[in-house]
Amino acid sequence: MTRRLRRHRDFEISLQIRRDEFIRPPRDAQRNWLLNRALTEFVWDLENLDALAKRFVAGSDEHRLADRTQAELGDDEIMEDWQTPIMQAMADAVTDQVGDVLEIGFGRGVASEMIQAGAPRSHTIVECNDAIVRRFHDWRERHSAADIRLIHGKWQDTVDQFQQYDGVFFHTYPLTEQEFVDYVASSVTFAEHFFSAAAEHLRPGGVFTYLTNEPDSLSREHQRLVLRYFRSFSLQKVSVSPPTDSRDDLWADSMVVIKAVK
Repeated sequence: MTRRLRRHRDFEISLQIRRDEFIRPPRDAQRNWLLNRALTEFVWDLENLDALAKRFVAGSDEHRLADRTQAELGDDEIMEDWQTPIMQAMADAVTDQVGDVLEIGFGRGVASEMIQAGAPRSHTIVECNDAIVRRFHDWRERHSAADIRLIHGKWQDTVDQFQQYDGVFFHTYPLTEQEFVDYVASSVTFAEHFFSAAAEHLRPGGVFTYLTNEPDSLSREHQRLVLRYFRSFSLQKVSVSPPTDSRDDLWADSMVVIKAVK
């Protein structure tokens, strides 16, 4: 049995390894290095989380209310204005090269307008909410010369209609309480359940972009998950100013946008 202890002025970490073969490289010195690195990183992470916690807004619990799949939603219920810089960073990432773009979630059309400004060869939008689809058709009329296509339905139900793309833009939200539990509370990032679909429908060198509730970096778990499906990734920290009563309670004053490359 192996024990490690780290004391800090604000906390104490006790690690007890019960199985001798757990984390067992060829040499004891290598094992000690790995265990010490893990503990040091955990201490560092806790210290930074303490600082980050002070930057979160209280928010609200409205995302845990009724099924939003076909709800009539107001603009702020779809996307609050303060999130616009995040959408711009994602749109810039997905249109970095001219090509075919797949966008998951139309919402208010804010990101769709930004993507169109990047002059994609084609722009396919997936949206399940009938009321929001009506918004899409109004928006589509203002871009009659562009190759814009609609897939009407949840992405999980329409993935067989996807083709191959040069960019995939993912910005949607949990539609039900169960989705919140499964994809937010129990996942490293909400976009996690879409990773395999994004990778499958990207051409080599294509870009997948999404946001994460991590304010200033990615956890090791998150990094390993991304690299399971993509060749490389880069981060952009975007500064935002969420109001105290934001509809989402998982926001600080910055947000990391991911650009993953297949």
